[in-house]
Amino acid sequence: MTVTAPPSTPSPEAPDSPVEGSLAGFRIGVTSDRRSGDLIDALERRGATVMHAPALKIAPVAADLPLVEDTQQIIAARPDYAVITTAYGLRRWSEAADAAGVGEALLAVLGESKIYVRGPKARGAVRAAGLTDVGISSDETTASLVNMMLGLELRGKTVAVQLHGYTDYRQLDRLRRAGADVLTATPYRWVKPAGANQLPRLIEAVCNGGLDVVTFTSAPAVDAVLSTASEMGCRDAFLAALRGPVAAAVVGPVTAQPLVEAGVSPLIPERFRMGALIRLVGEYLGQHRVLQYPSRYGLIELRGKNLRIDGNPVELAPAPMSLFRALVEANGAVLSREQLAGVLGDGAGEHALDMTISRLRKSLPEASLVATVIKRGYRLQL
Repeated sequence: MTVTAPPSTPSPEAPDSPVEGSLAGFRIGVTSDRRSGDLIDALERRGATVMHAPALKIAPVAADLPLVEDTQQIIAARPDYAVITTAYGLRRWSEAADAAGVGEALLAVLGESKIYVRGPKARGAVRAAGLTDVGISSDETTASLVNMMLGLELRGKTVAVQLHGYTDYRQLDRLRRAGADVLTATPYRWVKPAGANQLPRLIEAVCNGGLDVVTFTSAPAVDAVLSTASEMGCRDAFLAALRGPVAAAVVGPVTAQPLVEAGVSPLIPERFRMGALIRLVGEYLGQHRVLQYPSRYGLIELRGKNLRIDGNPVELAPAPMSLFRALVEANGAVLSREQLAGVLGDGAGEHALDMTISRLRKSLPEASLVATVIKRGYRLQL
């Protein structure tokens, strides 16, 4: 799959060589729980400010009676085919089976079946367990794996499917309609993490444009975030932000699916790995969210919430920053008072605009950088 990105308006004078990979000045939301430390560390090393709000976490595997029962049923059925969707899922399944005293029996039954895997990591786990697969998905999705299996004679056959926390029931139904008896095992289940107040704060930050990117590494986490936004009464505003000023970035097409169904086009790396996701976020922000303009006072550079003029950092409060960004994006064109009041939002009136313009000028190294155009509005002195 090719890299996709939400539409964006290019800078009137984009830099010839944007600093790709540097995330200084950008604010990124992280919704994952498992391996979130690795993701956060990598983003912060590149200079990003990270807001962490895990949407879901994986429940402990110990004493998972439904999984043990499903495993015993699969062992008894001796399936003709087995579908392994994730490396992590196979490892947890094996651990749970070992704990229940049926680990060797499970591996023996899987070894007798024809195993299909969803991707290279799942293939690696299968082979590490001493098993051999006979087929792999072309794009690391369950749908393409099922497409491959539908070319087999499945009527009267038993297919065991290791699920991965986000059940695509449509694919299971396709196997059943082809005549297969489908058995499933879910080695990990999702539960809400502690600190449930973190996620509403992240959702509010997205709605307010306070983040540049929000990342997702599992489809259940996407569903949890959207459900929480619905409970807060701001699902529409949240989705509108993801279609506009805040980019959504996902680790792969399975994670992307709930967003796509909601009308959001997320960033998807060509390789469905954490490292590729981090690189894609850096490249996207460097190419689409860095504004550079020459002015009589030196180069103006906006990177997320960071402003530099002639190489020197300039601290601006959120409201003056919003006005300054709008003026920079106008590239010297005049913005009316009504347009700038609209940037401030919340029904900002004349007084609020005047106060914000005054604060902006006092914070800049040269107040005259923001010029008043009599009876028309304001523009930058570029």
